[in-house]
Amino acid sequence: MHELKARGVALKATGQPVDTGTAAGKAFLDMLGVFAEFETNLRRERQLEGIGAARARGVYKGRKPSIDVVEILRLRREEKLGPAAIARRLGIGRASVYRLLGKQAAIFQTGGECRSSLR
Repeated sequence: MHELKARGVALKATGQPVDTGTAAGKAFLDMLGVFAEFETNLRRERQLEGIGAARARGVYKGRKPSIDVVEILRLRREEKLGPAAIARRLGIGRASVYRLLGKQAAIFQTGGECRSSLR
């Protein structure tokens, strides 16, 4: 919008009282944007409230893991593959492999157990 203003372009809607060439038209267009953002924020709040209530009831558990942590660890240990090769073999991003290997290393260093929360 700023780029169009800099070029001297104005919007004039024939079916609506919007003419960005006037102060009232600019204000009207800005208010439309404010209401659209307000609606988006309300929707997001309602969604988060619904997710919170579902979690409290034990219904919402999130998405099922799509990456097999055990397979990543097996490929690393048994086949001695690097993160890039593991990612190619499993068809996932290298960052995902690095993230999981990093979590595994942190658990190993602290003496903790490998749990399903790694996924």
